[in-house]
Amino acid sequence: MITIIKNAEVYNPDRAGIKDVLLIGDKIAAIDDHISIDTKGLVEVTEINANGKILVPGFIDSHVHILGGGGEGGFSTRTPEATLSGLTTAGVTTVVGCLGTDGVARDMFSLLAKARGLDEEGITTYIYTGSYRLPLRTITGEIMKDIMAIDKIIGIGEVAISDHRSSQPTFEEFVRAVADARVAGMLSGKAGIINIHLGDGSRKIDLLRRTLKETEIPITQFLPTHVNRNPELFEECVYYAKDGGYIDFTGSEDPDFWEETDGEVRFSKGLKRLLEEGVNQNNFTLSSDGQGSMPIFNEKKEYVGIGIGKSTSLIKAIKECVFRESIPLETAIRAITSNPAKILKLNKKGKIEVNMDADLCMLDENLDVDTVIAKGKIMVQDKMPVVYGTFENK
Repeated sequence: MITIIKNAEVYNPDRAGIKDVLLIGDKIAAIDDHISIDTKGLVEVTEINANGKILVPGFIDSHVHILGGGGEGGFSTRTPEATLSGLTTAGVTTVVGCLGTDGVARDMFSLLAKARGLDEEGITTYIYTGSYRLPLRTITGEIMKDIMAIDKIIGIGEVAISDHRSSQPTFEEFVRAVADARVAGMLSGKAGIINIHLGDGSRKIDLLRRTLKETEIPITQFLPTHVNRNPELFEECVYYAKDGGYIDFTGSEDPDFWEETDGEVRFSKGLKRLLEEGVNQNNFTLSSDGQGSMPIFNEKKEYVGIGIGKSTSLIKAIKECVFRESIPLETAIRAITSNPAKILKLNKKGKIEVNMDADLCMLDENLDVDTVIAKGKIMVQDKMPVVYGTFENK
């Protein structure tokens, strides 16, 4: 399988200018001003005209409830599973699956099976072991065995803190899980990352700060998410990032609604603030919380309504950065390409470079997703899926 993308404005994620990009199989084979291949008709060559289009790495959505999430409003509020075209039409070529509030009716083996299914359908998948609760429920019975023995498991999470839905873990429980994830990551060459769900409780990131103060575990072992949940939490996370920590924003399909109701800090404004504060441009990511429930609770923590996360929130947030806040595309796009690849040690993802995986996303002049290539195969073309999941309605 050979594909040549012609005359694309390449962001790798830094702007590289107008280039041709050659894909052979599932790898990027060459990037040059002009590429042509004569196979003497022995091998079919697909040529994509990318005049006027922007070519960026395929998106990495590092926090998705691929099995569905939710249930905070009862069984009828359990959200549906992710679908292949739902991810690819949003530009996502790599997804990291997780459990959430419900680690009982949904379990780790089901999560692993779902990840393998999406992988067979055409995209790259990884998962976190565990859920909101500590101690974690794993596949093998131990955190270290899960990370070391199961290829798709790259860390633990999303472990909930400062949230009325968390298991209210003790310091000792938290530190032991963190230490096991770190060492297992070292032994297996994986990130061993700890994905932390931050609630809106008054303790904010106190447990995380205490761990860093009282142990030798480095700040780079953690990826706290939902940092833009409210202005007070975000302020703490700005200083956490300035100290060298990684932080993950959560995208929203309707940022105006959440900004008005919950006081959520929209990604574009939050990123602008980080840049003004001089935070390292490698230290922020953006994920969708896709298929996760977005429950609304009143001041008494009583459930009053629910929404659902979607991976399409990623490109919507990037567009806001560029068009509303005048943040350069090469800066904003790092949040869903090179930064999560680096933090999660996905060494063949997140950049348009020779020998990297052929995961690419082509954007039009409005930064809408036009064409998506995953593992060298065209999944979306002219904004329409050309490959569907096994049971999707075509």
